[in-house]
Amino acid sequence: MPYAEPFSFLSLRFALAILLLGGIALIARAPWPGWRLAAHSMVVGVFLHGLYLGAVFWAIEHGLPAGISAMIVGLQPILVAVLAWPLMGERVQPWQWFGLILGAMGLLLVLTPKFEINGPGINFVNITVCLLAMLGQTAGTIYQKKYATSVPLRTGTLWQYVGALIPSLLYALSFETFTFEWNGELIFALAWLVFVLSIAAIFLLMLLIREGSVSKVSSLFYLVPASTAIIAYFLFGEALSTVQLIGMVICAIGVRITMTSNSSRATR
Repeated sequence: MPYAEPFSFLSLRFALAILLLGGIALIARAPWPGWRLAAHSMVVGVFLHGLYLGAVFWAIEHGLPAGISAMIVGLQPILVAVLAWPLMGERVQPWQWFGLILGAMGLLLVLTPKFEINGPGINFVNITVCLLAMLGQTAGTIYQKKYATSVPLRTGTLWQYVGALIPSLLYALSFETFTFEWNGELIFALAWLVFVLSIAAIFLLMLLIREGSVSKVSSLFYLVPASTAIIAYFLFGEALSTVQLIGMVICAIGVRITMTSNSSRATR
């Protein structure tokens, strides 16, 4: 954030991911989807990468505390579970609901030390933008499960980033200057986000969505703030309070319950 504007940075990230995935696909002679499946993947990219990441980056850039933004987008597993039945016929069992609610409670405890309830960044616009990010992540996850699970992984992900690049680039060209303050931190962040998140992590997410129910997959996002707190402890010396440690345990138990509960699919 201190070294690049949010949508300029995301546009560069998406473009590099497209080039990298294109090279991988050509070398591996990966199959390419037809235009219909490619369009579905682009829609996923608009929601899951463009809207979700863009809105979160924008809200934080405009002063929304990271803890508040993490709590808002952390509600995504609950929303996915609510929508899974009417949109896809995935019935969430009572024990899974218990696990999802338990995970949300643990998430709240993990993020409690980072809450800032006062400040100019906590306003209606930033909160609304962050809610849009959560809705975008939810829509992308459900759309991927409903329409794009048969898309080849490498080339389908490439089309996702093509879809994500369109809105981020349009916003950056309209409202930003593409100014980058190049240094080691920015280069490391860009490399990490392209190679580890945009490629490896998204591959894993697409495989999980393909093989499991969206409510179970989404419950794993409860573990993100806990993992971040642990990494911050070792890398940046940030304190881990007893409340946070208890919250991590509760998150893990909630995810475990959600992932192991038997689920049934309704027939239509």
